[in-house]
Amino acid sequence: MWMACSNAEGDSASYGSNDTIVSGIKTDQIIDPLGMTLESRILPPNGFVRVKSETRSFAEYLRKLPVKPHGSPVLTYKGEPVHNSDVYIAVVNKKIGTNDLHQCADAVMRLRAEYLYEIGQYDNIHFNFTNGKAMYYTEWMKGKRIVVKGNSCTWVQSAAPSNTPNDLWNYLTVVFNYAGSYSLSKELVPVDVKDMQIGDVFIKGGFPGHAVIVVDIAMNETTGEKIFLLAQSYMPAQEIHILINPDNHNTPWYSLNYGSYLHTPLWNFYNNELMRFNK
Repeated sequence: MWMACSNAEGDSASYGSNDTIVSGIKTDQIIDPLGMTLESRILPPNGFVRVKSETRSFAEYLRKLPVKPHGSPVLTYKGEPVHNSDVYIAVVNKKIGTNDLHQCADAVMRLRAEYLYEIGQYDNIHFNFTNGKAMYYTEWMKGKRIVVKGNSCTWVQSAAPSNTPNDLWNYLTVVFNYAGSYSLSKELVPVDVKDMQIGDVFIKGGFPGHAVIVVDIAMNETTGEKIFLLAQSYMPAQEIHILINPDNHNTPWYSLNYGSYLHTPLWNFYNNELMRFNK
């Protein structure tokens, strides 16, 4: 069943030690309740090792995302637990604001922008509005702001130059208002599934559409099989969370050998819907 970005109930999942998982391999432990980053919370199963990532890369940034204490609920922008509580295994510890603006594609853009901000690549922080208008953070840093009239957008100098994490968040809230899965899908480039990298995005651009981001990859050193983790936000605006695998409740890891389409808890993606940021 194809599902739009709306809440839906999923099946409950259980994670414990010595469970049979991908390709029949058993794991002593997948979830470490004491881990406070994605990398330390969700471990690769026995026989698998995480693929290497370069220092200061997007892959390293995603692996080191902070997570809330094990068992924490995903909260909406109103501070309320989401209804579909059976679709995730960990919650990313990042504030999302108090407006209904941090949804699926927004979360992907937010992660990309905050990574680029962290490594000082401000020139690469830009996203297009649905109407095609390019929204550059470097313009925002200069104190310029977007004025929207109908379907036209213009930059207007209206603030003092500034570049703080709060400035970045204010910039992103404007992006969230006028961009989404449709516009983001036009900016990304298609990727063959067999060449998947951490940071790639499964995305269906539309009204509604959906997007999930690959936040980790591991490989079996003997067979070469690859497995990966996915993260998403959803509607209403909510905290980013690491998805369960609805086809194998013993593990949150997905096998790259998943077939003709990827089945996630709230959306199915075709293989040609895997895409990548240009820079």
